[in-house]
Amino acid sequence: MSSRNSLSHRRTHNLLLISKLLSLRDTASPLTLVLDSLGQPARPLLKEYIRRAQLSKVHVIFVSFETLKKPHGVDCFVFAQRKKPADLAKEITAASSSAGSTRRRLIIIDSVNPLLSKPGIHLPSYLGSLVAPSNASAQIQTSLVVTYHRDIVGIKQRQPYAPSDFSLLSYLATTIITLHNLAHILAQKSARDRSLAAPVFGLEEEQEGVILGKVDGSERASGGIVIEMEHRRKSGRGVVEWYHLPSASRYLPQELKEVVTLLDDHPLFQRAEDDGAPEDEEPGSTFELKLTERQRRDREGVVLPYFDAQKGGGPGEGGRILYDMGEEDDFDEEEDEI
Repeated sequence: MSSRNSLSHRRTHNLLLISKLLSLRDTASPLTLVLDSLGQPARPLLKEYIRRAQLSKVHVIFVSFETLKKPHGVDCFVFAQRKKPADLAKEITAASSSAGSTRRRLIIIDSVNPLLSKPGIHLPSYLGSLVAPSNASAQIQTSLVVTYHRDIVGIKQRQPYAPSDFSLLSYLATTIITLHNLAHILAQKSARDRSLAAPVFGLEEEQEGVILGKVDGSERASGGIVIEMEHRRKSGRGVVEWYHLPSASRYLPQELKEVVTLLDDHPLFQRAEDDGAPEDEEPGSTFELKLTERQRRDREGVVLPYFDAQKGGGPGEGGRILYDMGEEDDFDEEEDEI
């Protein structure tokens, strides 16, 4: 019963949290780091950000290092290839200034890896200038979503003992979202349920020529992606949760209801013993814990040892102890008198 209450409490608060993060409400996350891979690109999640921004009247600026065509719903499309970081920052600031009366802005960088490979860039200062430009009004709320490809190895030379760019991004980000392939997650869960080693896919297989990993029967789990979220609150407390985001074909673009669910609520992820189990059912056992009516009557009819010693005729008789001496007992008259 307590586990069900805990799941209900988790569902209520964490679904509200992911809705607030994806809808950019109350500046819940000024900097969101999205970690994707070849097995699960970030494109579906970025489309969901843009869809919610449209519904909330948020000005969207899309900074493209890889995307060739302007995505639907984007207000300003900034092509970033072969541009210096300083020139790119000025162009993004100019695009933010053209938002007009819109007080909320979303800047999406489809791949931050090319930006990190450029020499002489101080990452915290650069990203800070994008989120809070010097000529911007204090009332404007800007959120930055950057995508980092985990499968790309950095080649930029860095100083000894200095943290890597990925470590700096992870430290600066208020929310870290790691994307997983739903079919891979279900295959790993199935292996763990059978006490087997969880399989690996793609580059993690370390097999020559293998780039993408495919699971048998993966078409059953092709409806969406898995989101592993780590959110850091202002108090310092971290929240970690796993979600399922269905594919865009499962709902209408203008739909207002929440489409993200907990991964534990996915039909293919739920445990078989949880389906239809009554809440007040006692845990199963190999023996019966309750007494039958006959056993209860027999227990009440048992006479306890020395029970008849409690039946005295007068005062002081209730504490008598009846004892029959045996052959091995040593009778002592003095102790008997005491």
